[in-house]
Amino acid sequence: QVQLAESGGGLVQAGGSLRLSCAASGRTFRTYTMGWFRQAPGKEREFVAAISWSGWSGDVRTYADSVKGRFTISRDNAKNTVYLQMNSLKPEDTAVYYCAAGYDIVVVTRTRGYDYWGQGTQVTVSS
Repeated sequence: QVQLAESGGGLVQAGGSLRLSCAASGRTFRTYTMGWFRQAPGKEREFVAAISWSGWSGDVRTYADSVKGRFTISRDNAKNTVYLQMNSLKPEDTAVYYCAAGYDIVVVTRTRGYDYWGQGTQVTVSS
């Protein structure tokens, strides 16, 4: 069982930055694929970014096209924490952001591959 807790959301002006954190329980954190998804009012939950463990060759990062070049996902295995650094924020980035974890996920951009979800943290970007 993995428990996830997001933090770091808030209100920011367009062009600003925020860093989201997701603290996870579990002894095998580094082997999990960790993802960030977001859901705006009236819209489906959508993929933002994911980081997957690929053994000693390093992590593999995947990003949605809408956030490439602006968002960076990273992890600190010693702290069982995954981060989402969000720069150059836009009003369309406004959503509840969810952290998710899964093991041996084939398609990291789909929600169904993830077994564990956090409660979400609100990010609001004003214009």
